Amino acid sequence: MSNPTPSTISQTPDAQLDLRGTPCPINFVRTKLYLEGMTPGALLEVWLDPGEPIEQVPDSLAMEGYPIESVENQGQYFALRVRRPLESA
Repeated sequence: MSNPTPSTISQTPDAQLDLRGTPCPINFVRTKLYLEGMTPGALLEVWLDPGEPIEQVPDSLAMEGYPIESVENQGQYFALRVRRPLESA
């Protein structure tokens, strides 16, 4: 079994987590717990509210060692894509 290379790692989210309406820091805790249950290298898309959630959650995840792939403004919410590291964070 070979390790995934950047060309084989999917850019399509492996899972989606809708945390709209979830306050800080619960949304960060839920995101982190969900990521810990995913396969290393998997991509998670998290839906977050504007304001404090989108300001705090990406920074908190990055400080924990989770690579942030993208943050997209979807109008009523933000879609944050974060990857579970190949090495456990």
